[in-house]
Amino acid sequence: MKMMPSLSARRPPPLGSCLALLLAGCVATPPKTTGQEAAAAPPAGAAAPAEQVIPPLDLHYAPGEGLTEDVLYAILLAELAGQRGRVDVALDEYMQLANALPDPRVAERATRIAIYAHDETRALEAVQRWVFLEPDNLEAQQVLASILIQENRIDEALDHLELVLNSQLGTPSQRTWAVANTLSRQEDKQTALHIMEKLLARHERNPDALFAYALLALRAGEATKARTAMEEVIDTDPKNLGVVGAYLGVLQKQGQGAVAVGWLEDMLQKHPKLDDLRLLYARLLAEGRRYDDARRQFERVEKSQPKNADVQYALGLIALEAGNTGPARRHFQKLITLGEHADEGRFYLGQIAELQKNYAVAARWYRSVTGGENRFDAQMRVALMLARQNKVEEAQKTLQSIPAESDEQRTRLVRAEAELLTEAGRYDQAMVIYNRLLQDDGDNAELLYARAMLAEKMGKLDLLERDLRHLLEQDPNNAQALNALGYTLADRTTRYQEAHDLIKKALELSPNDFYILDSMGWVLYRLGRWDEAIDYLKRAHTMRQDPEVAAHLGEVLWVKGDKAEARAIWKAALKTAPDDKTLKTVIDRFGL
Repeated sequence: MKMMPSLSARRPPPLGSCLALLLAGCVATPPKTTGQEAAAAPPAGAAAPAEQVIPPLDLHYAPGEGLTEDVLYAILLAELAGQRGRVDVALDEYMQLANALPDPRVAERATRIAIYAHDETRALEAVQRWVFLEPDNLEAQQVLASILIQENRIDEALDHLELVLNSQLGTPSQRTWAVANTLSRQEDKQTALHIMEKLLARHERNPDALFAYALLALRAGEATKARTAMEEVIDTDPKNLGVVGAYLGVLQKQGQGAVAVGWLEDMLQKHPKLDDLRLLYARLLAEGRRYDDARRQFERVEKSQPKNADVQYALGLIALEAGNTGPARRHFQKLITLGEHADEGRFYLGQIAELQKNYAVAARWYRSVTGGENRFDAQMRVALMLARQNKVEEAQKTLQSIPAESDEQRTRLVRAEAELLTEAGRYDQAMVIYNRLLQDDGDNAELLYARAMLAEKMGKLDLLERDLRHLLEQDPNNAQALNALGYTLADRTTRYQEAHDLIKKALELSPNDFYILDSMGWVLYRLGRWDEAIDYLKRAHTMRQDPEVAAHLGEVLWVKGDKAEARAIWKAALKTAPDDKTLKTVIDRFGL
């Protein structure tokens, strides 16, 4: 029965999602700012936890600095009041101290307490005192600018942001991003963008300022302005991967993925030796499922960077997706040698051994996965490998020993136990588990689907249909459920037209899905539309050399009279899947 596999025992995430993770790691972020530059306080009206807004007291007075008994008493009174929730008293005391003492630390503390208290008037008074006492403190200038923006005193705020940009502290890039950080905190996104426009007019040759403007434009929903600014930055510095990655993200968000690919192709024509650009290009191709093209690009980078673990990982995933287990194994083993993505390499080496039905070897690889995002899945698959070696009790004990870190993981472990019982033919035991889980979570789509698949194996088609229709009531566009129900009706009943309608809708939702293409071919065969059936089944067979599809395609060809081609397809399938029950059944029925 050709349906999509159950979810908890499925193969690893699809290649596109794995490569998307690699792509995410390649897009640089804006430079990190140092402590003082990045610590701009939120505007006066913003709420924040007290421990963040009011830091611990840190006043160290040397002899003669003015720490009189009166000053000490006032500080202690203010701090005790703050500890007891009397922020108003603490603020009163610190405002008096800030105006009386020439100490910027006291003025800073008064500023933060005023911000915490949402007292805009005194926050402005305190931060102005702070700036007066410590004009070179970039954080003070940023806080003052932020409060002035809240007061709609834009020109004054601009002056203080200019002081930050023109300071001699830190690098120009750090100062630019400090200003951008201040503006990004503003609730009024358009005002923040307007201020950045004004700053940009005064610093038009600054690529960091342009990029910062682009990011603020994105935040304000001005994608076209962001795109134009990024293009200007890239024209002057095509090696700036942070900008290139953001620019590609803008294009994709605008639904212009093809434009993004074309733009990268043009860039590589101009800069063919920029491997980082080529990697971005390869990953976009992979996301678009152009795996052969992506592989060629990754291989070009591999020649110049043979020890690049990301490249080896991507090539391994592409080879595995294409069924080329030999090259895939070499790439994953190289990851282990390089010491990067090593756990991912071990996990996929386990996958390869599992595909080749070498379950003992697969279990060893899965056991060697000691970290990373596949750790939990690897532990579960150890149990499944034991079950496939007829060690069902040991497999159950293994699953029950795996620590779960969330309710979701606990549910997956119980489901995995049900699935290994299903694989072992212990259908009644598996059904007990699914029934128990669905008593507590009767609308869980994955559980409903899994129980429906088990019901099919048990011949309980009424339960299968009830679960799948319940699932479709919640999600009418669930292509997986539509396909499963449609295929079952086509294969196990005479309700062919109803089955066709369900599969047709599933195919509209997911037009390149291998499983659904096979289902459409099968229902068309049942309807007597043999030529159409052959077209769909050949498409599915081209996408994946699956024995069940080979069985279906061969049967339709045989019935249509093309027995030689049917035999050729069956013989080829037998070489890779000699024990497949569906394939053997159809061959026994028609004969080779």
